[in-house]
Amino acid sequence: MFGFLKDKLKSIISKFTKKVEAEAQEEVVEVEREVKKPVPKPKAEKPAKKEERKPKAEKKPERKEAPKVEKPAPEVTREEPKVETEKPKVEEPAPEVVEEKKGFFAKIFGKKEEPKAEAPKVEVKTPAVKAERPAVEKAPAEEPEKKGFFGKIKEAITTKKISEKQFDEMFWDLELALLENNAAVEVIEKIKADLKGDLVDKPIPRTKVQETIVGSLRKSIVDLFPVEPPDLLRMVKQKKPYVICFVGVNGSGKTTSIAKVAHLLKSRGLSVVLAAADTFRAAAIDQLQLHADKLGIKLIRHDYGSDPAAVAFDAIKHAQASGKDVVLIDTAGRLHSNTNLMDEMKKIMRVAKPDLKLFVGESITGNDCVEQAKQFDEAVGVDGIILAKADVDEKGGAAISVSYVTKKPIFYLGVGQEYADLQQFDKDKLIASIGL
Repeated sequence: MFGFLKDKLKSIISKFTKKVEAEAQEEVVEVEREVKKPVPKPKAEKPAKKEERKPKAEKKPERKEAPKVEKPAPEVTREEPKVETEKPKVEEPAPEVVEEKKGFFAKIFGKKEEPKAEAPKVEVKTPAVKAERPAVEKAPAEEPEKKGFFGKIKEAITTKKISEKQFDEMFWDLELALLENNAAVEVIEKIKADLKGDLVDKPIPRTKVQETIVGSLRKSIVDLFPVEPPDLLRMVKQKKPYVICFVGVNGSGKTTSIAKVAHLLKSRGLSVVLAAADTFRAAAIDQLQLHADKLGIKLIRHDYGSDPAAVAFDAIKHAQASGKDVVLIDTAGRLHSNTNLMDEMKKIMRVAKPDLKLFVGESITGNDCVEQAKQFDEAVGVDGIILAKADVDEKGGAAISVSYVTKKPIFYLGVGQEYADLQQFDKDKLIASIGL
């Protein structure tokens, strides 16, 4: 599924990347960025150690008064460091030395120098405090420098810049590839605008050119599906009977898709009634009868040429009387240009008043499918889309275009001939299938 589109995009992206690398202007940009790696963690541990040191200094508040006593005793301070350098940690012998000095000075100066005896007691301890302070004060001075160094790092990055003219020349190959794969013109214009906004005059790291292009293209294609498909199984439980009408052109796989939906509903425990409102095409009623017999589902039918609105009305009345959960109405395939048949379909809508109108289109018809969905939506108001024969669609143009053009969700993809071959639409799977 969508293999041709996948190969094309891979080839074009590779070519586009090489052109950007070869032709785009190269610049060296200095980028400043903050480092938020394991650097802050060791910083958090250092303050904890600082806080432990500070209390030690604070335990000796009496030592802070030492500077006031230093001035009146200049001679004593000269001799005391000698005692401290020899035995800095031993504080017990200090008082003995102080007592001897007191006796010596008392003989010379007498009673006048008695108040000076108090100074040695304080000064003996003060040098220890002064020796410890430098170690505490140096730590905070170094830390701000480390924070400033590790906070921001400047990097020189080589980047590429492409002009608008260069981009238009490069995009031409991608535009041709999208047209070959039946992408709608509106879709191509959107992708071009998105890529231009992301690439033109924007510095792209030289080593990330392809990554940037792929990322921009993927984002643009994701935006092609503006409406998320609702859960059909949840919707049909909101009302009884829940009426669904299927519309589309001849040969689009409408009748087979109805049978697949009926099988899905029945497998989830819901009762279903089919209405053969295609009284125009030969063998249409017989074809639907065959599916009803295989599935064991009741079919409401009239003769060929009868009023299709009457068939739909009878099917709804039967469902109401028998307590059936869902009514599925098959309508005649018609072109949007056939005015009479379109008016007939509008009459069916007025009589049946369906709760949900689903357009069934062939995925392999590409732009034709998109245009048909657009016209049917204008005529009767389509609520959702089923893309049949998606399993044999290698181009994928309809799948990426129909929802964006009509602004309607894709409910299901037909991926085979069996009744169980009805796949709920998932845009992520679709994008992965085209290699993005």
